[in-house]
Amino acid sequence: MELTLFTLSSSSSTFLSSPLKPKLKHLRPILLHLNNKPLPFRVTSLSVPQCDTSLPPAIQTFWQWLRDEGVVSSKTLAKPALVPEGMGLVANRDIARNEVVLEVPKRLWINPDAVSASEIGNVCSGLKPWVSVALFLLREKSKEDSKWRLYFDILPATTDSPVFWSEEELDELQGTQLLSTTMGVKEFVESEFQKVEQEIILPNKKLFPSPITLDDFFWAFGILRSRAFSRLRNQSLVLIPFADFINHSSSVTTEEHAWEIKGAAGLFSWDYLFSIRSPLSVKAGEQVYIQYDLNKSNAELALDYGFIESKANRNAFTLTLQILESDPFYGDKLDIAESNGMGETAYFDIFLDCSLPAQMIPYLRLVALGGTDAFLLESIFRNSVWGFLDLPVSRANEELICRVVRDACKSALSAYPTTLEEDEKLKESELDSRLGIAVGVRAGEKKVLQHIDSIFKDRELELDILEYYQERRLKDLGLSGELGDIIFWEK
Repeated sequence: MELTLFTLSSSSSTFLSSPLKPKLKHLRPILLHLNNKPLPFRVTSLSVPQCDTSLPPAIQTFWQWLRDEGVVSSKTLAKPALVPEGMGLVANRDIARNEVVLEVPKRLWINPDAVSASEIGNVCSGLKPWVSVALFLLREKSKEDSKWRLYFDILPATTDSPVFWSEEELDELQGTQLLSTTMGVKEFVESEFQKVEQEIILPNKKLFPSPITLDDFFWAFGILRSRAFSRLRNQSLVLIPFADFINHSSSVTTEEHAWEIKGAAGLFSWDYLFSIRSPLSVKAGEQVYIQYDLNKSNAELALDYGFIESKANRNAFTLTLQILESDPFYGDKLDIAESNGMGETAYFDIFLDCSLPAQMIPYLRLVALGGTDAFLLESIFRNSVWGFLDLPVSRANEELICRVVRDACKSALSAYPTTLEEDEKLKESELDSRLGIAVGVRAGEKKVLQHIDSIFKDRELELDILEYYQERRLKDLGLSGELGDIIFWEK
């Protein structure tokens, strides 16, 4: 039986999910029924919200561009402002829950469709969507006459994602799953760059006249990870200028904030619009927030966006379980696992103060199955064995899974250069943003490991009072009493 402890990071091999996950709603058109009665005449303010003159000139110029493009109007309920997170959106007036805050027409989106319609569309047609958009970003960024020139001028040069940390900063993640994930992501991005450089960039110098370096490619990757929206008309990722100013708040408990609708995109034009509605009621002058992702762990938040939360249930650790090929019952175990939607390797994300994933214990018992319990692997039990694994199989099996998990937790805890107590003390001091992330993530992982260890420690204390398969079977056959005593029938 092998149990390894490392992170399951889809982002280390693919660009599986864009950072933000707005839910798509197709809004029904509003039908207006008019009669012959005169409509009441109302005078409303048509003033366009003004940008704060204390903001950096690039932001003010960008705001004017949005006004010229018809994105900002009297209907726009939020504007850019300096906030604790850096740049954000604040309400111009009181905003009701679910009220539309802003709308951005599709012609300003940066997505695979924009790539396809551009000069590099043909050469990028076979690339991963995020790679093609990354190349498009970099090419447009180098052009003085790009439609998005003023948008590129306000994008950050870097984020606090560990992907951009120095070696010294990464040392603070020693022992964490986040460090191994980060290194995997960096290797993946570098590999993708080398491939696209040889196959696309260098053979097409007329299309890519400005040099594109690995650092440039990492910048584009970081922008897409931290600012892109997804799940709009089944697109993999979309950069939406202005909308990506909006920040995340843990107080927002729904991801229902973004819609794609068909509507007016100018005085005489209609287009698809990206529409953001406020998930909370907001007072004038307060910041407007959304929820980036309810299910990400702190390590994932750090990797994608460069921040973490203080909520306990954001702390997570991934247990990786594997059926070894050297196991004498490898084929039978793999067949049972696959019949129940699993495989040779299984990953279980465990969050602090939350129960264990439902299939984790049955899979553990399957991996540990052997000896006198191996009869459960016979084909006659194939359709029912997973149900048997929901409950303790035998004392030996249960004791083995407890010991292996606890040993793995202790081994993982010993890999950190600091103790949990030292991390908690550090958190009391004023830390820069990146060190704060490192200390927060490693402290969180340690808490989860201690949480897992305590679960299996308590389990060990119950080994003598648990009811195992053979006892349950005898009861089912009427051959055992309620106290576990064997019933003998006399002729």
